[in-house]
Amino acid sequence: MNTTTFNPQEIVTSIIVHEVAPDDAEQYETWLADIRAACSKFSGYLSTDVVRPVGMSREYATIVRFADFKSLNAWMESDVRRQHIESMRPSLRQGDRYEIRTGLDFWFTPKNAPVKVPTAWKQWLITWSAILPLSIVVPWGVVPVLTRLGFAHDSFIDKAGVTAAIVFLMVYVVMPRYTRLVAHWLFK
Repeated sequence: MNTTTFNPQEIVTSIIVHEVAPDDAEQYETWLADIRAACSKFSGYLSTDVVRPVGMSREYATIVRFADFKSLNAWMESDVRRQHIESMRPSLRQGDRYEIRTGLDFWFTPKNAPVKVPTAWKQWLITWSAILPLSIVVPWGVVPVLTRLGFAHDSFIDKAGVTAAIVFLMVYVVMPRYTRLVAHWLFK
């Protein structure tokens, strides 16, 4: 990973969705590792997360973060990425679909929501009010499990497990539902 200095307000996220032909899943997994390695060599690269298909779904969602739009755009428009996509294109049922979001805006734009982005103070309030209860409750479940597995309390693993659980819950469970629940106020 590059050691680029970045401003959290400028972080840019690309959410890439690929529906993979059923017989090509193993090939796609290998391809994912290759394209991820290629992506990580680009300036401004921060991280990549992959959400694999669940149940009968064949859709993979890849979340790629860069320090700024210029860096992400350099990757998305690069010949390296283009060549990787072309090599996998026959296995991609709906082609290469993606959208680009800045900062934490992706949490605050539920499907079918107004295009308007909420004010910063509303984003702060919603994020804080979601993280506060999770930061109290999640350790009660994660810490005892890690302790039983032999990890010391207040260790790096302990903190990594708690924060990973909180971020997972925020991204996949809490924020999509919470923003829909308060959408009328949030986008007012």
